[in-house]
This record gives sequence, C-alpha cells and structure tokens, in this order.
Amino acid sequence: MKNISSMQGTTTQPKDLAALRHAFQAWSNNPDPLTRLTQRLSSTLSLETQLGILAEELASTIPFDALSYRHQIAHRDFVFATGMGGPHRCEYRLNLEGMYYGTLTLNRRRKFSDDELQGIEMMISAAIFPLRNACQYIAIEQTALTDSLTSIPNKRAMDEDLKRASVLADRYGEDYSLILCDLDHFKAVNDKHGHVVGDHLLQLTAKAIENAIRNSDSVYRFGGEEFAVLLPHTGDPEAREVAERVRHAVGSLKVDCGGTELSITISCGVARRLPEENANQWIARADEALYRAKDQGRNCTRVFASIG
Repeated sequence: MKNISSMQGTTTQPKDLAALRHAFQAWSNNPDPLTRLTQRLSSTLSLETQLGILAEELASTIPFDALSYRHQIAHRDFVFATGMGGPHRCEYRLNLEGMYYGTLTLNRRRKFSDDELQGIEMMISAAIFPLRNACQYIAIEQTALTDSLTSIPNKRAMDEDLKRASVLADRYGEDYSLILCDLDHFKAVNDKHGHVVGDHLLQLTAKAIENAIRNSDSVYRFGGEEFAVLLPHTGDPEAREVAERVRHAVGSLKVDCGGTELSITISCGVARRLPEENANQWIARADEALYRAKDQGRNCTRVFASIG
C-alpha cells in the first residue's frame, strides 16, 4: 500500500481568517440578490420549486406580469407558468456547456428597459447551474421509471401511480379502473421470427396502445409482453370500451417479415378499484379477468365482476 504524506501548507494568517469570517457574515446575514437567489435554489432539486424561487427573486428586482418555462425532459414536456401575460416579452434559451435546458419567457404590459434586460440576464446566469442540476435529476428519475425498449413507464412507475390513485380514490370517492393486456402467443413470435422482430412488435404495441387510450389515461409495460392502462374517473363500462379500442388497435398491426406479414392479437382484463382496496389486490383482480380472457379463447376483453 502506498503511503500518502499529509499535505503541508503555510501557517494560516489571522487576517485571512478575519476576511473569511467577514465574508461568511455578509453571505449569511445580508446576501446580495444573486447570492440570495443561488442560496435558495441550492436548497432543492425540484425544478418546479426552483422556478417559483426564480420568479420571486426576479419580481423583487425587476417587475413582470408573467413568467413561463418550457422544456422536454426524458421525452416528456415540462411546463411552468405563473402570472398573466402582457404584450411585451423577453425570451431566453437556457444553454450551458453546449446543452439546452429549456426556454424561459417573461411578459409585461410595458416594455423592458435595456438595464432591466441586463439584470434579468444576470439573474438567469446565476440560476442556470441549479436549473441544470434539477433538469438532470428529473431525467435520472424518469430513466428509472421508463421501460428502455418501449419508452413508456415501467412497472415501478405503475406501482407508484396505483398507490397514488388508491389514495385519491378513497379520499374523493372517485372511480379508477385498471386494464391488464397480454399479447397472445408472443413466445411463438420470438421462436419463429427472432427477438429483433419480437422487440419491434412490442414497440409497435406500446405506440398502438398509447394512440388508443384517452389523454387522461396512462400506459405501462407491466412485464415481458404484458401492458397495463390506468384509467382515472372511469368505471367498468367505460374501461371496457377503452380495452376494446386497445384490442382492435393492436389487432390491426402488421409487420413485414421479409415476404411474410405478421399480425398479433391481445387479451385484456379489466377491474374497477374497490373502496379500501390496496394496489396488489386491485392488480390481482385485473389479472384474474385477464386469465379468463386467455382461458376463453384469447383476443377478447373480460371484466372482473364486482359489487360495490
């Protein structure tokens, strides 16, 4: 093992320590606007919270009527807006070290002066590093919750959303339904055509389900060839309609396999969440409905019959 000698340095000078204490007191007790901004931004990795802080600090120095921010992070749109707009605006593309981190726009009823624009740019320059960190944090979180093959949320994301839906359903007495979908005879596709074709078919299936469901619904890759759809504010009849749209959309897919046209079908099981039911119980009932769909010929939808 290599021995590393302790670092040798010069003796600390009292005047250096005094200057450090003075700087610390100024930094902590009466920070300037830029220091205060960076202090507050460094306290959180929530991009929404950071933008709220930036809006507050900007407004305390340079009045504006509206602030908005747009960015696409991990294939998802992030939008933040506060205030009501005016006819005059200034817009900034946030770039750091060659990377783009969204567009910030300020609106006001009266024109911004050159000095005000310079002040805005200085505050944005101070904020860009924390904003970059928050964007990267969101991207890392989304990667952990996204299926790498289909780019839709994975089972981990589904589990979190089901728990959240269960809490909201019990709190507000609203209906939520769950659809579990399973591609029929998918193993035979992999065996006959290979995993490249199988993976392509899974990607097409994810896209077809996304196009078939409503804007308020969420799709997940639940397992190998299993998908799930969470439907808020939805009872059994409406959920069955969505499941049938999914089934027809997947059934219409065609894949050219070098002179052979491949198609596939999907089976669906539907379950409306019952009061006080946990996520695992809810999934189990949807899975039971899916099993019945498989057992009764596949390429069909079955709803778990429940009273309540």
